[in-house]
Amino acid sequence: MNIIFLIILRKKSTFIKHLRVDCISRGPVKPSSSALYQNINCKLLQASSFNQSSSVLAEAFYHSTMKALILVGGFGTRLRPLTLSFPKPLVDFANKPMILYQIEALKATGVTEVVLAISYQPEVMLNFLKDFESKLGIKITCSQETEPLGTAGPLALARDILADKSGEPFFVLNSDVISEYPLKEMIAFHKSHGGEASMLVTKVDEPSKYGVVVTEESTGKVERYVEKPKIYVGNKINAGIYLLNPSVLDRIELKPTSIEKEIFPKIVSENQLYAMVLPGYWMDIGQPKDYITGLRLYLDSLRMKSPSKLASGAHIIGNVLIDESAEISDGCLIGPDVAIGPGCVIESGVRLSQCTIMRGVCIKEHACISSSIIGWHSTVGRWARIENMTILGEDVHVCDEIYSNGGVVLPHKEIKASILKPEIIM
Repeated sequence: MNIIFLIILRKKSTFIKHLRVDCISRGPVKPSSSALYQNINCKLLQASSFNQSSSVLAEAFYHSTMKALILVGGFGTRLRPLTLSFPKPLVDFANKPMILYQIEALKATGVTEVVLAISYQPEVMLNFLKDFESKLGIKITCSQETEPLGTAGPLALARDILADKSGEPFFVLNSDVISEYPLKEMIAFHKSHGGEASMLVTKVDEPSKYGVVVTEESTGKVERYVEKPKIYVGNKINAGIYLLNPSVLDRIELKPTSIEKEIFPKIVSENQLYAMVLPGYWMDIGQPKDYITGLRLYLDSLRMKSPSKLASGAHIIGNVLIDESAEISDGCLIGPDVAIGPGCVIESGVRLSQCTIMRGVCIKEHACISSSIIGWHSTVGRWARIENMTILGEDVHVCDEIYSNGGVVLPHKEIKASILKPEIIM
């Protein structure tokens, strides 16, 4: 493996060991860039070896000072009650916060700085990411919105970071999206067509819920972009991952703006938007049902790429991810499509399938859980049965022999009676 180290000097000073998380809070006035980079004197970037057959991609990496913006958004209401305890990007998915999958993929691609466009609980994000910034070796900046700015306005807010002197394109990602993140291939695709913008698309069976992209098959040039069409126009949908030239920022004003409805149609009209079909799996995990489906897709991918990370044994069925600190007693049957987080205790005779058990949870003897999410530090009693997309918030106690048929339970509650039909327990 060839290892490349790029050192980018900002000033004549000694190397600093740790990068810093900055929170930039701006109002509706266009911000100044005068102080944005004063905190970083030097960066150390490690990039993996490159495929020699992809000269375009190699060139992109050797000269990379790439940036990325992740659209974090607001309250995460579709994932409540989990988002009552943590901002949505910090909700665990397959035993680590959702947003880390994207940041790690960007780091592996050669991105040197990630901007988080956020309008809800920025201080929680900052405290969390301070620990991970130095571990990941990438600068992380929070760009705080004083009002919701949609999917394009945050780009204008972070313009002074994204449009630096390098002229490199920058990534934009929707924080709800999980995939195999073929970002290196996307760079090569973007360089090859020479257009102003690239997007990833994926094929789905029900495209009417999404933005549908109609492309020229041979080149990938986008001919039409239709947001949530009422009639069938195609099955390729916007996957929520973009690579944009800095010139796109000139099209965006600092106000609530939709990149899908207001910016992309203009770029399409000038034949400057191209789409690359996403290989592998894709899922928007912003709501519980899709979260569970996304876990299955992720574990399927993990089986193909890193099977050693999955659990094995007579008590395991299919794909199961178990943190090494979790305690699993005898007589359990676990799987398929289960994630068990750090510090969990699974007592004897428990049956788990198609579910997530988050950090610090205790599942008592002979409980049965399927198609559900059990929030942090909750307890499920003996012989309890939890199913049908039940979501337990943080620190919920389910008493012995309780049945939950699709209950959504807010944090710090005790469930003493069965939930016979889907309802919210407040």
